[in-house]
Amino acid sequence: MNDRQPGSTSPKAQLIAGEVRRRIVEREWQQGERIPDEADLAVTFGVARATVNKALQLLADEGLLDRRRRAGTRVALNPVRKAIFTIPIVREQIERAGMKYGHRVVAQRRSPIPDETAARIGVPPGREFIHLRAVHYGDERAFQFEDRWINPDSVPGLDKVDFRHQNANEWLVRNAPYLRADIAFSAENADARDARMLGVPKGQALLILHRSTWNDTGPITTVRIACHPGYVISTAD
Repeated sequence: MNDRQPGSTSPKAQLIAGEVRRRIVEREWQQGERIPDEADLAVTFGVARATVNKALQLLADEGLLDRRRRAGTRVALNPVRKAIFTIPIVREQIERAGMKYGHRVVAQRRSPIPDETAARIGVPPGREFIHLRAVHYGDERAFQFEDRWINPDSVPGLDKVDFRHQNANEWLVRNAPYLRADIAFSAENADARDARMLGVPKGQALLILHRSTWNDTGPITTVRIACHPGYVISTAD
């Protein structure tokens, strides 16, 4: 007796989807790269071609794969940005608003992650992350201040990136596909650091965004973003 509902994905297809997802997340298959044909994958995994088709369609629905008739299946550009929500690239937001983009790193160092932050993203207390504070500018006026923790073990090649010359937001969107994300908005009064970084009075009401992302290896990054009054941030850009 088969208890699965019509149209549900079989356990074998789920396993294949998980393996293909792993290869994309770990960058064995690069963005834009064509993956093996369904027939070849069926041989590799020892299943029917229809099972492979279901697995690939599942990942296409997530936004990881781009499937086109006669053109084959490719890893999507900026994979997973559309799987749960779109993480906006701040530079693009600023430039679309007709402003000149600027970026300044205030501090960057390896440091033990605070206990509260560690508990929130599920890592042991005291584990060392890359701690990055940076300001994004539009026409030389502060747009956003981000206080970010990046897991150095989460993404291949991360240790070679100099975030003083390439902003972390854009690099992570393009190079660190995520499988899960949490996002929360709140209103807070600017503390001394927010006020200094954004050029606003202390106590000014600000829109604050907290966002964390994870892949198969664990957390990728968690960031607190303070937005200058009057600017709008969107999760569906």
